[in-house]
Amino acid sequence: MVLAMTLILSALLCGVYLKIALRLQILDQPNQRSSHTRPTPHGGGVPLLVALGVGMATAGVAWPGPYLLLMALAAGLAALGVLDDLRGLSVRLRFSLYSLGCVLAVLVIQNPLVNPSLTGLAVALVSAFALLWMLNLYNFMDGIDGYAATQCIIACACAALLAWGQGAAGHYLLFCLLLAAAQVGFLCWNWPTARLFMGDAGSIPTGFLLGALALLGHAQDYLPLACWLILLAVFITDATVTLLWRILTGQAFAQAHRLHAYQRLSRHLGGHLPVVLLLLALNGLWLFPLAWASAVFPKYSILLVILAYLPLLGGMAKARKFS
Repeated sequence: MVLAMTLILSALLCGVYLKIALRLQILDQPNQRSSHTRPTPHGGGVPLLVALGVGMATAGVAWPGPYLLLMALAAGLAALGVLDDLRGLSVRLRFSLYSLGCVLAVLVIQNPLVNPSLTGLAVALVSAFALLWMLNLYNFMDGIDGYAATQCIIACACAALLAWGQGAAGHYLLFCLLLAAAQVGFLCWNWPTARLFMGDAGSIPTGFLLGALALLGHAQDYLPLACWLILLAVFITDATVTLLWRILTGQAFAQAHRLHAYQRLSRHLGGHLPVVLLLLALNGLWLFPLAWASAVFPKYSILLVILAYLPLLGGMAKARKFS
């Protein structure tokens, strides 16, 4: 019931917000780096997260501290996105606050200061950097209709199913499913052709929560980290390879662009929907079976992760030929 309520509430709140955004002209104006052609309301991540918070509050469970902190940090990141849209915050300030949120999350999830060691602190540092990259890459990948929300729904639903098979705690399963339900409600307005965009207020917290759930699942032995790496492989591959390619070729990698593989594919295939459907097919037919195998046969995890990423790297190379 709480999942259905969260989904419906998210759809309703996003619909209300859409009307307010249209009235107040809170619009994303298309430019030469955009993948849309008409002004579209943005900031849909705010009602999405409100629905998630209400779902948590009405779930009738006592949430452990890490989940409450993650939700509070996600809300803070959403507020930062709204403030950036209104006031235009500097890149340095935003990056500093993003980094602080990631460090706080890792400190709570991994507790590296309880029994400090050089190895533990190094792992925590790498985890914080990976979490910081995850929230940024999710923002990079939120560039066409329905894409970011669909990836989140797939990853959370599949992770919950796999974690359930591993005997994970109910809190972990419920949080994954609540996040997926809130995204489904938003997707009602974001499915191609989108009437509402997630914006930084949605993509940044979503990437943060997905990365934090991966770290939490690994730390609590709910789900191997390899499963999340496989389920998020499309986004991780596209964002990481594109960034490295732009750096190595001397491009202004910090500037917005339309050079990601998914953006090239949307132009080559004539729209956003074919790319979203391709994402669904890749996850259903290739990545989810590999994630399941990684959960059941953890000693082969490294091999399965490599197996997941190799075809995607080949696809990236082919997509590079598209204009």
